[in-house]
Parts: sequence; C-alpha cells; structure tokens
Amino acid sequence: MAVYENVEKGKIDWIILSIYLALVTIGWFMIYAVSYNPVTKPPLVSMEYNAGRQLIFIALSFFVLFFILVSNSKVWRTFSNGFYILGLVLLILVIFFGKVINGQRAWFSMGFFSFQPAEIAKFGTSLALADLLSNYKIKLSEPRSAMIAISMVMIPPVLIMFQPDAGSALVFFSFFIVMFREGLNPNLYVIALSFIGLFISSLYFGFQYTLFLILFMASTAFALQIKQRGWTILALIILFAAGIYGIHEGLVNYVLIGGGVITLGLIVFNYVIKKYQLVLFVLPLILLSSLLSWGSEFVFQNVLEKHQQERINVWLHPERCDPRGALYNVLQSKMAIGSGQLTGKGFMAGTMTKLNYVPAQVTDFIFCTIGEEHGFIGAFAVIGLYLFLILRLTLLAERQRLNFSRNYIWGVAGILFFHFIINIGMTMGLIPIIGIPLPFLSYGGSSLLGFTVLIGVALKLDSSRVRK
Repeated sequence: MAVYENVEKGKIDWIILSIYLALVTIGWFMIYAVSYNPVTKPPLVSMEYNAGRQLIFIALSFFVLFFILVSNSKVWRTFSNGFYILGLVLLILVIFFGKVINGQRAWFSMGFFSFQPAEIAKFGTSLALADLLSNYKIKLSEPRSAMIAISMVMIPPVLIMFQPDAGSALVFFSFFIVMFREGLNPNLYVIALSFIGLFISSLYFGFQYTLFLILFMASTAFALQIKQRGWTILALIILFAAGIYGIHEGLVNYVLIGGGVITLGLIVFNYVIKKYQLVLFVLPLILLSSLLSWGSEFVFQNVLEKHQQERINVWLHPERCDPRGALYNVLQSKMAIGSGQLTGKGFMAGTMTKLNYVPAQVTDFIFCTIGEEHGFIGAFAVIGLYLFLILRLTLLAERQRLNFSRNYIWGVAGILFFHFIINIGMTMGLIPIIGIPLPFLSYGGSSLLGFTVLIGVALKLDSSRVRK
C-alpha cells in the first residue's frame, strides 16, 4: 500500500476548506485584537505576543493538512485502533507526568509548546469508533454490540476525569450522535435526556416542586386510560392549578400528600380495569424518578466540589453568586458581547477587550471579542460559518460509499457541534462555564492542530470516495 497518492483536481471539498481557512483567519485576527496594545502597536508576526505564536501553529497546521491530503486514505482506517490505543496511553501518562495548568494535569510540555493528549484521544476515538461501526458483525440494535461501542467511547473521558478536565471529557458524548445515526436504541437517549432534565429541574426548582411534577405527569398517564376524557382533562387542569396555588402559598407538604393520594388512587383504578402493563411500567418509574430527584440535591451538596457547585449556581441561580467572584466571568462576557450592539465598536476598538475585563479572553472567551468589536452582525456571521460547516460535514458523510468514511465524518461533525454549542453557550450564560476552546478561533496550538487533523482526514476520505 502506497503511503502517498496524488490528490486529483476537483476531489477536495472546497466549501469546507474555505470555511476552515476563513475561521482560522478570523481567529488569528481576533487573537491579535485581544493582545493589541495601542501604545506599543506590536506587529502581527511578533513572537512576543499570542498572535505571532499562533501564526507558527497556523503554518504548522497547514503543513499537517497538506500532508494528510496527499496521504493514502486507507492509512487512516488501517491504523485507527493504533491511534486509539496511543490516545489512551498518553491519557494515562499525563496523569503522572503531565504539567499542571489551571489546576489540571492535562498537558505535556515541551519547551514553548504544550499539547493535550485529549486531542489525540478524540481523533483516535473518531477513527476507532468509525472502524468498529463499519464491521458487519456490529449492530447497535443488539445489546452486546451497543455495550462494546459505548465502552470504547467512555474509556477516554473516564481517564480524562483523573486530570481532571470535565470540558474535554464532556466532548466525548458527541460520539453518541454517530451511534444514533447507526441505530443505537433511541429509548436510551430519551431516558438519558429525561434524567438530565430531572437533575436540572431538581437543582433549579428543588426536590418538592420536582416531585409534584413527577406525580402530576404520572397522574396524567393513568387518568388518560379512563374513557371519559373530557372530564379527565378538566380534573387534571384543576389538579395542576390547585397544586401550583398550594405551592405558591407554602402548602407544599399538603400538595404532595394530596398528589400522592390521587396518584395512588389512579394506580389502583388502572389495576382494577386491568391496565397491568401501564401500572407495572409507570409505578417503578415514579419511584426511580423520585429517588433520582432527591439524589440530585444530595450529589450537588455532598459530592460536587465547591467550584463545580459555583458553576452550576452561576447558571441556574446567579442571584446566589458574588458578582465579583464566581459570577464575574459570565457577567463580563455578556456585557462585552452586548456592548457591541449591531455593528460593533470596530476592529481593535473593543474597550472591554483592551482592559482585560473578561478572563481567558484569548482562549475560552474569544467569542466575546467578536461580539464586542463586530457586534451582532459579526457574531451572527461567525455562528453562520460554524452551522454551515457542520451541515456541510453531515452532507459529506451521507454521500460516502464506505461506512467507515461516513461514520468518521459524522463523528467529526459531532465533535465540532459540541465545541461550538458549549463554548458560545457558556459565553452567553446559557450553559455552565466549561473550559473548552472554540474550534479554529481560540488561541492554542494543540487545539488548532487537533481540529485541523479532524477536518483534514474528513476531507481526504471524502476526496477518495469516487476513486476506483
């Protein structure tokens, strides 16, 4: 097998390549805008500033991209498991020999360059999972195959949590997108999303309010089995209104007792009319949901670290947080984005950017600079580029002839989607603050190289889809 092959004209998807180049260029200028000093006026290529150092990583990324595009596309599947194992080995080694940065032992440092093994692990998992799902013996509709695939995806984030780096670990859940595409039971997603919603509801509204909601939903399921639907719906409306009124007036315990009695009565009635299947399904669900709701508050108070509790409170209960402490980052981030208004303050004219009001603005909060200096129009344009890139990747995935190529490209689209949603969401206060970079824009060679490799292999696999 030849290691290199010619890239025939017209085979590379120039739309994705153009978006990649546009985002990298925008990121470079935004990094320069953050570090720009109107007094010293540093040049773009000065190695004393982040923009100059990032230029080295950009050049290196372009070289890596070119190397990938001239490589043999079969190489990536041949060594897919090798990349996965390499990622796992590096994740283990970094726990013992890594450099501590911001309280996380997640980096290997070599002179002026540091890199995260998590980036290699994401790439390796993308390849290995694509190879696994391409095996004709693997059918995700079967429990054994599903467990193998899920285990492969979950091993890296478990290792990453020993660093600990919750942001990088969370990104691995993006692989459940490609597994859904390949036939993983949709009920698993419904159950998982329900538990997540239950956890958030318990922390936001409290256990008693969430328990009332559980009882009301259970009562609704049982009551709909009664033939007189009109009277049933009216009774449910009255029950819900009475519950809300009781909770508002501080009669929570009485509301819960009443809701429990009503639910129990409906359970007995459904059992009498021989709706056994509904009773046997919903009753354990009520008990499990109630236990999880109570457990959510217990985990929050007794298991999570203080800084993790603060991040959740910043998201769900900002009124409980100190504006000069845990809430500071989000407040400054939202103020910076909002101050740009429609058209922004102009390139290198962002006052909050220049005065360093937003911490980590060159990395995790780079989107704030875009919002402040280029306003709604600039922010909307960048978001549009990301959405177009992700949509284009899904289109590329669906036109592949090989299952391996399709699965890999879907995996890349999922990774970019998670990074994009989480990063921009946290700068706007829509998602808890989690330290993950914005693809191609945030400062950092490890991140840029990692995303370049992901995109480069996707382009290479797509360019070879018609090769005979």
